[in-house]
Amino acid sequence: MPDRTHIELEATQRERHRGRLGEMAAVFLRLGVISFGGPAGHIALMEDELVRRRGWLSREKFLDLLGAVNLLPGPNSTEMALYIGLLRAGGAGLLVAGISFILPAAILVTAMAVAYLRFGMQSQAVGVLYGAKPVIIAVVLQALWGLGRTAVKTRFLAVTGIAAAAAALLGVNPLLILFAAGCIVVFRRWLTRPTTPHIPLLGFFSGAVAPASAASGAAAIGVGSLFLYFLKVGAVLFGSGYLLLAFLRADLVERWHWLTEAQLLDAIAVSQVTPGPLSTAATFIGYVLAGPWGALLATIAIFLPGFVLVAASGRLVPRLRQSPVASAFLDGVNVAALALMAAVSWQLGRAALLDWTTIGIAAVSAVLLLRFRVNSAWLVLGGAVAGLAASTLRAR
Repeated sequence: MPDRTHIELEATQRERHRGRLGEMAAVFLRLGVISFGGPAGHIALMEDELVRRRGWLSREKFLDLLGAVNLLPGPNSTEMALYIGLLRAGGAGLLVAGISFILPAAILVTAMAVAYLRFGMQSQAVGVLYGAKPVIIAVVLQALWGLGRTAVKTRFLAVTGIAAAAAALLGVNPLLILFAAGCIVVFRRWLTRPTTPHIPLLGFFSGAVAPASAASGAAAIGVGSLFLYFLKVGAVLFGSGYLLLAFLRADLVERWHWLTEAQLLDAIAVSQVTPGPLSTAATFIGYVLAGPWGALLATIAIFLPGFVLVAASGRLVPRLRQSPVASAFLDGVNVAALALMAAVSWQLGRAALLDWTTIGIAAVSAVLLLRFRVNSAWLVLGGAVAGLAASTLRAR
């Protein structure tokens, strides 16, 4: 018969595992509710909550995951949640973290799609984004400062990061920037350590050279067509959710005429004014074109490739540091990823800091965040309320 102590130990481990999954669900559901500002903002909120406050992983590990998600197709912030869930609680953690992070946005976007078809776009949604975005700018800057101190280990890496940021602002393809930075750092290490043996970068990075085209020959609107189309988009969409507009416009508006230009812009606007991944624009489009089933299948399709890719590659990420060549490549990718975040933050800042009200919200948020370490969740909610109130007063 099994030893009683052994049975009690297994029961305790199962209980601890369930508790860990429950905690993970609660954390990522909350992050899904407050994650405004696009991928850069989402990742900054995860760094604040999971690295600084909860200590689930170190800054070094977080940076390695950030470099990895930038080399995978699909929504970056969602894949970051998947990686963290996988490392903390295995396959079950991956599913719990991913679904919990996506679910709030998917529900909100579906509700807004229902209201949109009945009433059109509402000004209240614009007011929420007006106040939330300045807070996200402050959160991103804090994350960049903390992660940058860990990632920028040498002057050469600092120069590489500055060059990557300049290239991003000039409009160079983000994937090209990441690979160039990684290769430059590898070459530099090779020059300074000529005896370093050549070790392949593992098959992990091979998926990052998939063609960035979402073209398809389908013409009829149906849930099957929607599912296959968004599955393809999720499998080839590199960079971030910000590139989604280009993909959707080329196919859904110009090629197949499934949507009008105004409907597509409204879908992108809804994905921005709601928290969570910008890729939930697929949820909105799915509902507009094919009702509830269209929304459900479009949502599953666009996120499914990320789940598969993270599950397949997650165990390889920790091993990259064991290879001198792969480690150098990852150092370059990490500083380039932070440079891309900085460039996006600059662009978001120009769009978010529109007047003295938004500048004031950003400044107060920065002080509360850096000086008093107020939880970023409360700051985002407070900014949203302030923005809604300011928009209401202006309307009167």
